Amino acid sequence: MSVLTRDEAQTRSRLLDVHHYAIDLDLTRGDETFDSRTVIRFTVRGDTDGTDTFVEVKPAELRSVTLDGQPLDPAALDENRLALKNLTPGEHELRVDAAMRYSRTGEGMHRFTDPSDGETYVYTQLFLDDVQRVYAAFDQPDLKAVFDLAVTAPEGWTVLANGVTEHTGDGHWKAATTPLISTYLVAVAAGPWHSVRTEHRGLPFGIHCRRSLAPHLDADADELLDVTRACFDRYHEKFDEPYPFDSYDQAFVPEFNAGAMENPGLVTFRDEFVFRSAVTDTQRQTRAMVIAHEMAHMWFGDLVTLRWWDDIWLNESFAEYMGYQTTAEATRFADTWTDFGVTRKAWGYDADQRPSTHPVAPENVQDTASALLNFDGISYAKGASALRQLVAWLGEKDFLAGINIHFERHKFANASLADFIDSLAAATDRDVHAWADAWLRTTGVDTLVPSVTGDNGNRALTVHRTGERPHRIAVGLYDQSPGDEGRLTPRERLGIDVPQAEPRPIGKLPALVVLNDGDLSYAKIRFDPDSFRTIRESLSGLPDPLTRAVVWNALRDAVRDGELPAATYLDIARTHLPHETDLALVDGVLAFAAGQIADRYATPEQRPAALNTLADLCRDLIRRTEDGDHPGLRLIAVRHRIATAAHPDTIAAWLADGTVPGGPELDPELRWRILTRLAVLGATDEAAIAAELANDPSATGQEGAARCRAALPDTEAKARAWEAMFASDDLSNYLFTATAQGFWQPEQADLVRDYVPRYYTEAVALAARRGPAMADAAGRWAFPAHAVDADTLRLGQDCLADAEPIPALRRKLTDQLDDLARALRVREANTH
Repeated sequence: MSVLTRDEAQTRSRLLDVHHYAIDLDLTRGDETFDSRTVIRFTVRGDTDGTDTFVEVKPAELRSVTLDGQPLDPAALDENRLALKNLTPGEHELRVDAAMRYSRTGEGMHRFTDPSDGETYVYTQLFLDDVQRVYAAFDQPDLKAVFDLAVTAPEGWTVLANGVTEHTGDGHWKAATTPLISTYLVAVAAGPWHSVRTEHRGLPFGIHCRRSLAPHLDADADELLDVTRACFDRYHEKFDEPYPFDSYDQAFVPEFNAGAMENPGLVTFRDEFVFRSAVTDTQRQTRAMVIAHEMAHMWFGDLVTLRWWDDIWLNESFAEYMGYQTTAEATRFADTWTDFGVTRKAWGYDADQRPSTHPVAPENVQDTASALLNFDGISYAKGASALRQLVAWLGEKDFLAGINIHFERHKFANASLADFIDSLAAATDRDVHAWADAWLRTTGVDTLVPSVTGDNGNRALTVHRTGERPHRIAVGLYDQSPGDEGRLTPRERLGIDVPQAEPRPIGKLPALVVLNDGDLSYAKIRFDPDSFRTIRESLSGLPDPLTRAVVWNALRDAVRDGELPAATYLDIARTHLPHETDLALVDGVLAFAAGQIADRYATPEQRPAALNTLADLCRDLIRRTEDGDHPGLRLIAVRHRIATAAHPDTIAAWLADGTVPGGPELDPELRWRILTRLAVLGATDEAAIAAELANDPSATGQEGAARCRAALPDTEAKARAWEAMFASDDLSNYLFTATAQGFWQPEQADLVRDYVPRYYTEAVALAARRGPAMADAAGRWAFPAHAVDADTLRLGQDCLADAEPIPALRRKLTDQLDDLARALRVREANTH
């Protein structure tokens, strides 16, 4: 498929005004294809005859095309482009009739049949250039138009779209005309949905899921709608421009590739957010944040849309920042920034230290394939961190004033970084352009290091910086609590601009100095020697979970940089995590300790001791929660106890009894977790997996069974799993991911050794056949991450040099190989 370049988009944008799309989809044509008929009305600018351009469409069959009533040859379609030649200035009408393929990879029009009840659902995911899989379009974000959508669906289905839909009889549905929106934001979701509907501020609101999840949606409907209403109201307090669409539907859809998608008026979410098993309050908080994130896009992304994909951060960084901030302000989840610090910020730090890093606002996004690679920890987490630093520097009042100027200037249109900065500059006397150059046009993570000088009660603090960015940070000074050596008392929180003009007097020596306390900037931090001793002894005595998150992130960074032995990190976790109360912190520290330290940074000889430490830690947490007062903490501990089990006896007994002693009872999610770990340890078999699947034949059960079967330490099981992933294209995106998650296991390195070189060849072929979404899955989940050795690194480097993987896979392999090289360096540092 030809990708659209920035130059081509700019040329077409100068040439055309696109006014209106009439799209008619027929979803009753069978399991493989649907019919798509599109009428596009557009104007050619200028006064010169003979202008050429093209329209994009990627059909199974292109039946007919007419331009101004004259037929064009469908055979002239060149990959995904149909040339429109010799256009005269003025009005034109293009009609395209095609059969389009349903997708099983989450791209275009995805089709899913629920194994629980046999019901079928379809939905669109048209980002970034997958519009062409559903309807013909001038497919670029700055050619906004008005859309009218009609859908023919099977009897008993409900059709959802960007606007209010009406069933006109005989399976025919019509959606209300949209305002001006970009092509990639058109959305359809059709099937026998279970729906909960209400109204808020005179607008229809709805939440929807497949019927088999109906009891679980109903159980959480009040919470989902309360969060939606609270965020909606809070945005109307922040933004002068009212919500710009006629309704607000949220559809939880199966096998979704992202967390959610901001289609105006019809946000689609992965339906794992309809919780069918026990979850922690942090997981509920994450769901609330995603709701707030997607709603923020209604203004920033949908009302005002980027002009070209180099400004994707304008969409995602803004929504990421607003999602966390608004959830903290408007809902019961007040500690969202702690979760951001633990989970999202680490994502940004890691991405920014790889060779694939890029500025938050890159200047060289030449085509759509390159743009797709930038949906990463930089565009989301680093960008949101930069905006949080901007608010700290600018003040929230001026920041929101600039945002509202931006909406007023560019509503229902497109804008660039320069437009955004100009809007902010109109609201403040500060040099926002210089700030943008320093924060948005540069790469890498600064490191902030404290030094304390002087003696007795005349100490002074200096913050040293690597890098060139200015930072406005808070510095926390903490003293040991009198009579309680394990508890730390805040003495003072200093506001410091880095670089400093001069050292800052701080009086007597504090027990602990925490740079970037409150996590308002984006930088790695280090500790002076006295502070590090305090951390080892008293980390859990810090009163604020966000401060503890900053400290844990600093320890994590030090391990990854080879400056802190992994064993020391585990010792600190073993000492302090049993006293931790914040669920996001407990989960984040355990996930890093197990997934990175035990699985990658520890050598095979060191791994049993690391797993034993983590198992002991989890047992401590389980004992601490026996009173039943901390169900979320207990659930996290049980999950990680399962994942770190080196021997099957305990967890096998849990599975046989259907409960953990003292609770919780095993719901489907925990049962599949245990069965997967038992498969890894060779303590279950196909018969047990089949029996579990018979008890849970849901889509999640199908994924659990695929994961377990791939994890069995058996040559035939591995061969079957490999063939399913790479020799056929039958697996959906989710079943591929589940199989890949089960396949590679550190305990089975010898068994799967011969598959490591095969991976590079076969992943390249798979990505070429199945496209970017499956390339991402193959690079993310099917990569042999357990194989931390020079041979794996060399094979990967040879693949990048010689095999020409498509851009999506090349990016994933580049990142994976950099992580592998880092793991080798950490191992080397930990053995000296």
